[in-house]
Amino acid sequence: MREFRQAPGPVGQTQSLREQDVDPDPLRQFAAWFEQAGQAGAPQPEAAAVATASADGAPSVRFVLVKRFDERGFVFFSNYESRKGRELRENPRAALLFHWEALGRQVRIEGSVERVSAAESVAYAHSRPRGSQLSALASPQSRVIESREWLERRVAELAERYADQELPLPETWGGLRVLPASYEFWQQRQDRLHDRLRYARTAEHDWRIERLAP
Repeated sequence: MREFRQAPGPVGQTQSLREQDVDPDPLRQFAAWFEQAGQAGAPQPEAAAVATASADGAPSVRFVLVKRFDERGFVFFSNYESRKGRELRENPRAALLFHWEALGRQVRIEGSVERVSAAESVAYAHSRPRGSQLSALASPQSRVIESREWLERRVAELAERYADQELPLPETWGGLRVLPASYEFWQQRQDRLHDRLRYARTAEHDWRIERLAP
């Protein structure tokens, strides 16, 4: 049996996470940590695991790139007919997890999910490299396909068909926005005595900060 040993923690584990030091607004607190993650050299600070569940509660998780966040929520893009797209149609709730190893930090965000407007999806799609647009147009995401060669032929055919044209946006592709109902900020500390602060919505739609045991 292989035994996994605890590796030395990052420099950030000596930092503390105290109620009196965090911003009362979790979005501003997230933005500060997000910026610090980029400054610390996190290769893709916008990468997050997104967990969904089917109507009967079967979970699934995968990484996505969160392309924007603001007071409206956290947006990523996907094929609406992919597994996550179908699950979010049946059960429109999700959880995001950002992990920034260089700082010994994690942020968990949970909430309901809605589609972004068609205009937002089109604007983002046309900002992507053409190769990425072709891939989105060609791929029946999460569906069984016959081979890699079939997928490459499909991309080549679409590239030839739209050689001198703007690529259309697939009807089944667009943005999804997570509307946070709670945030949890996790700071690694020595001896696994980690700091965890959760922001939870109150009945007055303010944020209440709670400390959780590690």
